[in-house]
Amino acid sequence: MTVAESSAAKRRVARRSMLAAAAMTLLKLAAGLLSGSLGVLSDAAHSGLDMVGAALTFFSVQVSDRPADEDHTYGHGKIENLSAFCETILMAISCGWIIWEALDRIVHHSMELHHSIWPVLVLLTSICVDYWRSRQLRAVALRTGSPALATDAFHFASDIWATLAVLAGLGASWVGAHYGIAWLKYADPFAAVVVSIMILRLTLMLGRETVAVLMDEIPAETRRRLVREVEQVEGVMAVEQARVRRAGAGYFADLTLALPRRFTFEHTGELVQSATDAVHRALPQADVVIHTVPREARAESIFDRIRAVAARNNVSVHELSVQSLHGRLRVEQHVELDEKMPLRVAHGFVSALEAEILREAPEIDSVLTHIESEPATIEQPEEMVEEDRKIEHALRMAARLFPEIVDVHEIMVGRSAEHIYLSCHCTLPDNLPMQQVHLVITALEDRFKLECPEVQRVNIHPEPVTDNLR
Repeated sequence: MTVAESSAAKRRVARRSMLAAAAMTLLKLAAGLLSGSLGVLSDAAHSGLDMVGAALTFFSVQVSDRPADEDHTYGHGKIENLSAFCETILMAISCGWIIWEALDRIVHHSMELHHSIWPVLVLLTSICVDYWRSRQLRAVALRTGSPALATDAFHFASDIWATLAVLAGLGASWVGAHYGIAWLKYADPFAAVVVSIMILRLTLMLGRETVAVLMDEIPAETRRRLVREVEQVEGVMAVEQARVRRAGAGYFADLTLALPRRFTFEHTGELVQSATDAVHRALPQADVVIHTVPREARAESIFDRIRAVAARNNVSVHELSVQSLHGRLRVEQHVELDEKMPLRVAHGFVSALEAEILREAPEIDSVLTHIESEPATIEQPEEMVEEDRKIEHALRMAARLFPEIVDVHEIMVGRSAEHIYLSCHCTLPDNLPMQQVHLVITALEDRFKLECPEVQRVNIHPEPVTDNLR
């Protein structure tokens, strides 16, 4: 069901409920005045309050689905909970008034009933209407999650019991008058008291639930279920904070997740989406906000800690190696910096980076960083000349010396200023381990540069055989 369909259904059933409540109030009032029955008059008063409650419900469901604005950043859903709270107050007032009037009649013996079939017909009609209203309201409340409609449905279901008690009181009073049983004249107010106490008890229970929602209280199991779903997302170290609140039929979830600090920004974004999907499994259609904090993983290696320092400084490291020399650890790494950065600035940046790595991993004795320039301009290759064909031929000849290499293809020789660079794709067996792949490619590059030392940069992209069979 779409939001528009849900809103239309809630308004439609609330309007019908309000109109039905107005009609039954008028009928019960007329029947009560004609019969003089406190039970019927109290039921009419109860229906009058029902009409006010139905009007509140109709107003609240019209407002609750309005989108969020500058004054209501969480939307207008809370008005349904407020409407439900007001309706419980009206029900409590109704029950209190009926009990007061009943006790007053019992004490002062101020009861004079005019027995007629019309009040009975009106009450039977009221039972049918209340049954129809409560079923419709409950069905729409279950589909839309509307607390205002759910309270209205409960209200009208309780009216059925109240009306049955009034009928029983009228019947007992008629029997007492017909057969001369004096004490049965108290049946009408007594029935009104019993039903009012029953409804008051249920009203207090419903009121507590409504106040709990207004105070942003949710069932503990709901929060635990949400946290369990999120903790099962691969990559989430812990759910450090989880806050959930309800407004009308909707939920708002605010979570803080601890993630490994080595994760990239893109990886974190994907993980946040997975965590949001997990929240929706526990609370469908919830509005979710997730805040992430980087944390050191329990099994974090030296390599992870070095990369975490590099990530904090917005640089990437490659060719990273850690060597143990006479029991002391030495780190070598390559860092790319902007090609336009002056040497003094670049050296100062790298020195600070190395110092931070030593603080992060005190077991490391020394760090050696090779500074490379990160191209900031788009290179424009020149047209292939005869010399480029010789370079390509030299690469193919070098590749034949390695049995692991199936072929080299997509060879491109280019120039930037006075520099020559070469790139190519190299096909290797599918099952060749990456360590061996790296050794083969490095050996090919070294062999090729012996033949063509004028090439300053070589970029070889390895591919499995199956990719080239497609």
